[in-house]
Amino acid sequence: MTMWKLAWMNFRQSVKNYLSLVVSLAFTVLVFMNFQNLIYSEVFQVLGSHNKEYIDLLVQMVSFVLACFMFFFVGYATGVFLTRRKKEIGTYVFMGLSNQKIGELYSIETMLMGLAALGLGLGAGILTAGLFQMVLLALGGFDLEVHFLVSPKPVVITAVVYLGIYLFFVGKGYVNIVRSSVLAMIQAAKQNEYVRQNRLFLSVRAVAGAGLLGTGYYLAVRKGGPEVMAYAFTAMVLVMAGVYLVFGGLIPLVFWGLAGNKRFLYRKERLLWVSRVIFCMKKNYRTYAMVSILVLCSVTALAMGVAMKQRYGNMVHFENIYTFQLLSSQKGVGPRAESIIRKYTDIRYQGEIPFLVLDDQAMGPDPGDARAAILSYSNVVGLTETAPLECSFPEPGDDEVIKVSQLYLMSLITRRTGMEVKIAGKSYRQTMETSEPYLGYLQEQISFYLVSDREYERLRHLGQEQYTWNYRISDLAAFGAVKEALEELSGTGEGCYTARIAVDPGKNDTDWVRVLYPFCFFMFLVFLMASGSMMLMKVYNDALDERERCQILRRMGIDGKALYRAIVWELGTAYGLCFLVMILSSWFSVRALGNMMYTDLTAVYAGSVLAVFASLAVFCGLSVTVYWNNVTV
Repeated sequence: MTMWKLAWMNFRQSVKNYLSLVVSLAFTVLVFMNFQNLIYSEVFQVLGSHNKEYIDLLVQMVSFVLACFMFFFVGYATGVFLTRRKKEIGTYVFMGLSNQKIGELYSIETMLMGLAALGLGLGAGILTAGLFQMVLLALGGFDLEVHFLVSPKPVVITAVVYLGIYLFFVGKGYVNIVRSSVLAMIQAAKQNEYVRQNRLFLSVRAVAGAGLLGTGYYLAVRKGGPEVMAYAFTAMVLVMAGVYLVFGGLIPLVFWGLAGNKRFLYRKERLLWVSRVIFCMKKNYRTYAMVSILVLCSVTALAMGVAMKQRYGNMVHFENIYTFQLLSSQKGVGPRAESIIRKYTDIRYQGEIPFLVLDDQAMGPDPGDARAAILSYSNVVGLTETAPLECSFPEPGDDEVIKVSQLYLMSLITRRTGMEVKIAGKSYRQTMETSEPYLGYLQEQISFYLVSDREYERLRHLGQEQYTWNYRISDLAAFGAVKEALEELSGTGEGCYTARIAVDPGKNDTDWVRVLYPFCFFMFLVFLMASGSMMLMKVYNDALDERERCQILRRMGIDGKALYRAIVWELGTAYGLCFLVMILSSWFSVRALGNMMYTDLTAVYAGSVLAVFASLAVFCGLSVTVYWNNVTV
């Protein structure tokens, strides 16, 4: 019998056992191919070259993340396959096969499994390409034509990337087998991730893990300036290391303490599953840590997607609060502009507000900032009486300022209070920052600082007062005609000037942002599917190892229902621990995200956690079924 025939026979016999592994790999291929198809699809061409460039960049960034994830997941999947197959194919040594032949046999079997996943993933990807685009466009709120044809390029790129990664790990497995001894191959299935530990070592790990997590959580929510990026990156590294040490030290230590408490241990079926949890935690703690991190990423991705959608709606409102704005150094322009606009359409709302530009320009955090101005509190309140704007904060003190800023999609500057702002040589304390669009488009170009009425009057003689008139028209179809008619007011005269600002209601410069939240949603699904697949693979391996123990327990008179309940508690505890670590870590990650996006994501966090809980509950139920079916065969 040739190696190919033997490998094919083994593959056919074991394909059911590794079906979850094949399906998981196929899912990653499907998602990667569909994202690649977006780059070569013409579906976003109608949004303009500007948006298309940004969307292509986003797709390439997501594809890079998916490729990294594929590298990690393929490595884990082939590692699980190698560990399980080592014991089985190690028996071929007694049949006279060399390690090289055994490695060749493993490589062929693994490649058959990989090619099956690739074929399944590409086939499903081609069939669902149109559906993927439809869902993406629906989530983003686009009304575009969907192309159901898939070009060869994304298929080829996906196959090349996947096969490159897969061949790397197949080669690594081949080298591993060639260098392994017969005893090592036979005992490989029992080795798994087991590491002998003592209580002192566990205590050191527990303290180190708690310390790293605490430091990472602190840095994640710490506010500041540009250094926030460094805080976020450091926090990410510390939290990942902390989760690893918590599962490798703190949690086993806690369960060892519970196992030593006889009152706890000897109630119900705890004697059957608590010791198993301790053993599995020592054996599988790396897997549990990776699952927790993946679930943490999924919650963060979903929270980011929902937050992006909310933020985009606020940005559209900010940019379109006014259709026309007139900026002038003299009074009296407003009534003339209003009469011109009413010739073509009604005015939904309007507002007038002056602001002060100081002569010395020494204002703001940067004393040389020439693009900053002063607002009076009463003038802002007056504007809210005629325009749909809010001013819910009290008047600042004479030594306080409120920054009126542009609405950003995301900002690394998370500290917005307590800073010292110098205006005309006097120091003020910034008490808050608001992105309410009082000045509309001008707010995107100039930094405004709101002061008390007394301070505004004190500063008035130090600079020049500018006047703005802001209008939102009722009939947007009249935009072009009104824009042309208002041109007659623009110009520069002796010591005065008037400028007209028109905000096109049909512009789509930021439509690329609408693609972000569908991307985040799909990343949520990818991370969640990966975490569930990893747990299912690990449960399957554990079930095969525990089949003999469970059969012995049945012969000893342990009731089948009691054994089933013990399995439910054992697997439920594993999933529950991953979920609890995720809840704690994701609270800080979502809060850090909220700081960067200037929004409260508490409700988003709660919804994301509930979605993850429901998904993990389904995976836990599947794991119990898989485990029970394997140990009772």
